[in-house]
Parts: sequence; C-alpha cells; structure tokens
Amino acid sequence: MDGVEMIVPPLFRCPISLDLFKDPVTLSTGQTYDRSCIEKWLAAGNSTCPVTMQKLQDLSMVPNHTLRHLIDEWLQFNTQVEAHDCIELTENDTCIATMKQIIESDESTLETKLQVLEKVHCLSQELPLRNSCLLKLDFFGLLLELVFRNTESLNLRFAEKALVCALKLMPFSDIRTINILKQESKQAVFVSLFQQGSMSIKKSLCLMVEAISSSVQELCEKLGMSVQLVQGLVHLLQHKSEAGIRAVSGLALMERNRENLAREGAVEGLIDYLSTAEIHKRSLAPMAMSTIENLLSVPTAKDVIINHPSGVKAIVKMVFRVSDHQGSESAVNSLLLICSDSKSAREKAIVDGVLTQLLLLLQSQCNGRIKTKARMLLKLLRSMWNE
Repeated sequence: MDGVEMIVPPLFRCPISLDLFKDPVTLSTGQTYDRSCIEKWLAAGNSTCPVTMQKLQDLSMVPNHTLRHLIDEWLQFNTQVEAHDCIELTENDTCIATMKQIIESDESTLETKLQVLEKVHCLSQELPLRNSCLLKLDFFGLLLELVFRNTESLNLRFAEKALVCALKLMPFSDIRTINILKQESKQAVFVSLFQQGSMSIKKSLCLMVEAISSSVQELCEKLGMSVQLVQGLVHLLQHKSEAGIRAVSGLALMERNRENLAREGAVEGLIDYLSTAEIHKRSLAPMAMSTIENLLSVPTAKDVIINHPSGVKAIVKMVFRVSDHQGSESAVNSLLLICSDSKSAREKAIVDGVLTQLLLLLQSQCNGRIKTKARMLLKLLRSMWNE
C-alpha cells in the first residue's frame, strides 16, 4: 500500500496505537485491540482494559476474524479505487458485499457507515449496467430495514444519507420490498422521521410516499390515515414544497385518504400553491390541480375553495394555460363541481374571468373531451343571466 493515501475508518484502528489493525483480538470486555499492542499493555503490568478501565478477570484473547476479514476487503477495495480510478470497482461483488457488512455491523461507527453510504450513492449513479451487485444484494431492502428499524437506534444523519441512496436504487429494485412498511412499528418510525428529520429527509419520504401510492394501495391508505404525517405534508404545502405536492397527490388517489387530507388543510395548501405568481411556469401546477379535483369528492372541500380569497380565481387561472393544456380538464371539472350548486361560486368565476378562459380554450387545439366539458361549464354560467 506504499504511496497510497487512505482515510482509515475509526472501526479499523487499534484504540491503543490508532494504527490500522494487523491482528485484531477481542478481550472479555468486548473491546478489540491489535494483538501486539494489548500484549505490550499487559506485559507492562496493567491488568485493566485500556478503553473501559475494567479489571480483567480473564486475560484470554479471541481473534476477531470478522473484523480482520472486513479490513482485508477494505484494503482490497481501496487498492482498486486507486489503481483503476473506480472503473473496475463496481464490478467487484466482494467489495460491495463488504460494504453491506459494514453498514449492517453494530461494530461499525457512524462515520464509517456514512463513508460507505457515500460510496453506495456514487455507485448508484451508474445503474443499471455497472452496479448490478447493489441490486443482487438488495441494498434497497437493507437500507429500508435499517432506516425504519426502530426509533431508539434512529440516527438522523444516517437516515438522511440512506434515504437518498434508497431512492436512487428504488427504480431498479423490487418495489414489493417496500411492503416492510406495512408493519405498524415501521410506520411509526416513518412518521417520527418525518416529524424530526431535516428538509432532505422530509423530501425523501415524500418521494417514497409518491412511489408507494402507485404500487402499494394498502400501505398508501395506512399512511394517509396518519394525522401527524398529513399535518406535516400540509405544512410543506404551505411552504410551496414540490415534494409535498407529490406526496399529497399520491395520497389523494386513495378515496379513504381524502377526508383526512381535506380536514387537515390540504385544499388550502394546494390553492395557495396555485395562487403564486408565474404559476404557468410551475411544472407541478397540473398535479396540484388534479389533486384538488380529487379532494372535491369531500363535501367540505367545495366550501373551502368558495370561501378562500383566491380559491375560485386560482382554478380559473388553470382553465387555459398558454404553454399547454395540462390541468385544463381538472380545472374545468372542478369548476363544474363547485359552480353547479353555488351561485356565489358562479359569480366569483365570472368576475375572475372564466368566460374569457373558456372561449380561449374552445378555440385552442385541446382534445374534444375537454371542449365538451368547457361547453357544459359555459352553459351553466350563462344560465345565471336567466335566474
């Protein structure tokens, strides 16, 4: 290893010499030392464990073969990095298996695990051609298991990095693995993470919710019934978070979730998002509009929009967007639902310029289904003059 500079993980350093272990042995106290170092310590007349300072009733030393193996693989790992500039590294299943062992090991320090996760993240950029071993060893499932294991052992720094890696691997992994979150204990960790975690953690969990909504309906419904989680998502909506939009949209696909979402303020949050300036430039505006349409199956949602200072106006703005027609159908459908039994809503829509929006839409290249709905809304609004 001459001439190769490496940062030695703390787990691989002898506590006495602080050098890389050569022959690690474990004492009765559970502490591991390099054999030559601990032998010198004892030969000097010491009868305690250097780290714990416990008196050693038993002076036997047990070779730590697991740690020795990990060090050997780590040395091989880093040698390949230097020699091949990471090109061959990803094809070495043994090295990736070692990385998995380090992440799983309770003996590994947090810093060591974070270093490994950084390498996993880098390797995941090359999927699927170069890093199939990450998939064969189910790193996605491993990371989910470690992140959502329990709240007692939860470390937010580890969770943040692990979730980023998991999301990179998720499109190439078996999505059924996420079924481990059906366990109530793991759902509790999910919610706790969302409440305590950084913005990066919240965004990662939002994207996970979006993925769950399209593949695991039962789990999506269970998450949607969590008041704490929904409140957290609505809080993100209030800060115009696009990750929050994605998560709420996913949950709203399940009818059982809609009442909870509406009750906790999701409709107001989505309206606020649509009401911001330059909404036509926001890529998730159509998704937000479609989510509002879904939430209108909850009776109270109509009143929320009618009574919101920008409620009807925000939807009117979505009827015709110059750049495309995404969201137009949801906007027209929503206005039909809102205006059908509310004269106040019809008056607001007209004041907010819906007639002009509908005429522009009818003159555009939108599909026939949207035009049919637009004509229905136009007829409904014109009936006001006969009332």
